[in-house]
Amino acid sequence: MALTELEINALKPDCTAAAAIETKAENVAVGKVKLENLRCFALAVLAGMFIASGALFMTYVKSDATLPFAVSQVFGAAMFSLGLIMVIVAGAELFTGNNLMVMAALSKKCTWTQVLKNWVIVYLGNLVGSLVIVGCAFGSNCMGMNGGEVGSTMMTIAAGKIGLDPGVILFRGIMCNFLVCMAVWMGFAGRTVIDKIFTSAFPVTAFVAMGFEHCVANMFFLPMGMVAKASGVVYTGTANVDLISLGGILYNISLATVGNIIGGAVFVGVMYWIAYAKRSRA
Repeated sequence: MALTELEINALKPDCTAAAAIETKAENVAVGKVKLENLRCFALAVLAGMFIASGALFMTYVKSDATLPFAVSQVFGAAMFSLGLIMVIVAGAELFTGNNLMVMAALSKKCTWTQVLKNWVIVYLGNLVGSLVIVGCAFGSNCMGMNGGEVGSTMMTIAAGKIGLDPGVILFRGIMCNFLVCMAVWMGFAGRTVIDKIFTSAFPVTAFVAMGFEHCVANMFFLPMGMVAKASGVVYTGTANVDLISLGGILYNISLATVGNIIGGAVFVGVMYWIAYAKRSRA
């Protein structure tokens, strides 16, 4: 007698083995380079909106000054994980996650030019999506909530990120995308929506709680801080808001981007490729 679909699924392993994840990651990358430019850009805009929505959610939590430091950091970070959960479950093109595409290029399943083209389109789409949420947050007066403390927190976050030393931003970028790409990698192992949510939430919560730098999230945080500053929000924080400028935004995001590429493409993509794909092709 033929097995039902439920019985067949019950016979499958709880999660995909690491070697099979590497193969899956390569095949996903091949699919990504075949996307039409407009479709790729649209999915990237969505990813930018998803990440920015998680960042805005986190800002609400951080605006409550009555919360103890650890509670504020961890609970706010958990709210931020909404963004990557939407990217993984709903499907979208996120620059930092797409750093794993290097595995397919190393295996010669696609060219480096195709990978770089995808990265450029997705990066620009993520920026557009992030700025869309900045505009929506401004239009809906999110800055005025909690007696204006949400707007003040937006400036505090932006000024704090821009005021970091370049080496600190770079290494925080490395650690950030190491954790983000591990979230994506483990998401490949899951069989259900709950699997994907559970495996992505913890690494994202960790990187946000520890203050690491995510270039796409910063495409929201930093312009949002500039908008709040220009809107005349009463600032109650202690960070130097004079640092918030276009130059400061470019300074942070450029260094965070380099760090993210190292953390995701090298620390996760190349290392897992060496561990599984290179050995199997030797």
